[in-house]
Amino acid sequence: MENNITTIPREELEELREAFGKIDIDNSGYVSDYELQDLFKEASLPLPGYKVREIVEKIILVTDSNKDGRINFEEFVSIIQELKSKDVSKSFRKSINKKQGITAIGGTSAISSEGTQHSYSEEEKVAFVNWINKALQDDPDCKHLLPMNPSDASLFKSLADGILLCKMINFSQPDTIDERAINKKKLTPFTISENLNLALNSASAIGCTVVNIGSQDLQEGKPHLVLGLLWQIIKVGLFADIEISRNEALIALLNEGEELDQLMKLSPEDLLLRWVNYHLANAGWQKISNFSQDIKDSRAYYHLLNQIAPKGDDLDQLPIKIDFTGFHDKNDLRRAEYMLQQADKLGCRQFVTPADVVAGNPKLNLAFVANLFNTYPALHKPDNSSYDLNLLEGESKEERTFRNWMNSLGVSPYVNHLYSDLSDALIIFQLYEMTRVPVDWSHINKPPYSLLGGNMKKIENCNYAVELGKTKAKFSLVGIAGHDLNEGNPTLTLALVWQLMRRYTLNVLSDLGEGEKVNDEIIIKWVNQTLAKANKKTSIISFKDKSISTSLPVLDLIDAIAPKAVRPEMVKREDLSYQDKLNNAKYAISVARKIGARIYALPDDLVEVKPKMVMTVFACLMGRGLNRIK
Repeated sequence: MENNITTIPREELEELREAFGKIDIDNSGYVSDYELQDLFKEASLPLPGYKVREIVEKIILVTDSNKDGRINFEEFVSIIQELKSKDVSKSFRKSINKKQGITAIGGTSAISSEGTQHSYSEEEKVAFVNWINKALQDDPDCKHLLPMNPSDASLFKSLADGILLCKMINFSQPDTIDERAINKKKLTPFTISENLNLALNSASAIGCTVVNIGSQDLQEGKPHLVLGLLWQIIKVGLFADIEISRNEALIALLNEGEELDQLMKLSPEDLLLRWVNYHLANAGWQKISNFSQDIKDSRAYYHLLNQIAPKGDDLDQLPIKIDFTGFHDKNDLRRAEYMLQQADKLGCRQFVTPADVVAGNPKLNLAFVANLFNTYPALHKPDNSSYDLNLLEGESKEERTFRNWMNSLGVSPYVNHLYSDLSDALIIFQLYEMTRVPVDWSHINKPPYSLLGGNMKKIENCNYAVELGKTKAKFSLVGIAGHDLNEGNPTLTLALVWQLMRRYTLNVLSDLGEGEKVNDEIIIKWVNQTLAKANKKTSIISFKDKSISTSLPVLDLIDAIAPKAVRPEMVKREDLSYQDKLNNAKYAISVARKIGARIYALPDDLVEVKPKMVMTVFACLMGRGLNRIK
């Protein structure tokens, strides 16, 4: 893969993949010259026919890297990158937007260039509205907003006060936001802005990429940004339990001769595909290899539903019979409707309409299948316990925090497993660039890696990553070698990752201080001066200070930076039990995010006084304080 592709933000790649699907009208996985020509004609370019043919031929010549007369998705991405800087792109985008199911909206923002046209999928909007309506139907704080009408633009208005977004984040990842920090009554433009900051910074903390979204964008209900953020939040919830350490029954999906650690490296998407094929094999039906082309006729779904539907074996579950009458219907749309009526019997008619199934919408079909898995996995953990139980421990809170931090910055591909996904160091190189450590991409081996010698290529990358850390970044990497990263040595990998996160955090502070170098002492001094100026009684000696376990220094600092943000009645100050400390910490972190601090640390990090994460909390608050002065 070329470097210019690896550094495209994940959100943009998803948009391009969607656009590719719209251009690829014969669903071959490739765009051929006639499809491109058709696209340019549709774009109504002010050019004679021969000129259009010339452009198409030139594009094919330049971008068809494997010379097969067709353009695959990666080659297509490089066309778009090329076209971005040319007038042709405006018409090119218009013609993509004309494709069915995409609503085009013109608009500008501080981030997007003047007159940029964005598009959003009507189908996604409908699916997300229905999901939110169901998820939050019993929440008293949402009564004034729900149910939303899927056929109009009410979604974009309903999200504007931030309450729904905060609630959806907690639905996907419970306890992320302390409900006491959400402004719910007598909302003003300021308290709405606080809610949206809380939502954005909390979304970031659970691994959503929010680098190009501001609270103003959400308040204005910019559809492409709202839907992009919502999809990330919904996906976090759908995928939360599609992970072997959280659902050991997934071990049943092991292939013959496959080791458990191989299965554990699979992404949630790959595990879902494996799960569907496990049930299809039991049904004697052919396997599928995607959630688009292969499910369009609904027949695989029929068999899946039949396999997972309760058979009445458990005393507390009544049998649900899947009716195959519609299976043989000759009309694809009607067959999809009959199939969804069967899914409804399982309480799982969510995310897709018959048209979405027949069109093979990959995003919505993935969501449909994930919801089926979460409701009726129909898997049983194998009896023999000859597996390494250490593998099933799952990630630590620290590992999850680092992974969420990486994903929130938009690294590509998405990091599902901290160690195995860093084994070729490509994510590390992206993080180096984000922390202003220069990377020579010509030194780097890129996927796909061959079966023979592929791992050596990854180790070469890891060696270069360690060398960069020692020479250019000046990190302390004593005893760390490339193979440690490649093999996923937890202690040594975390040592590098922590230094990257620390550098990233300090860079933000340094920028606010007009380039002045920042270290722990400077942060501690600033914290204590700010507390003293505000007549607070708390102070800290170091990031290991035991008083931090109460979160009172953090809460007092927030109050010093943003008076009235902390409600005193919510804070316990004396005779603190462990639960009191935890409640203070939850409240402190949510209020810090609400005033604009992008904090990744967890409440436990404060209660247990984990110095590394404590440092990031105070550094983020210092950043917020300096920003206010500016």
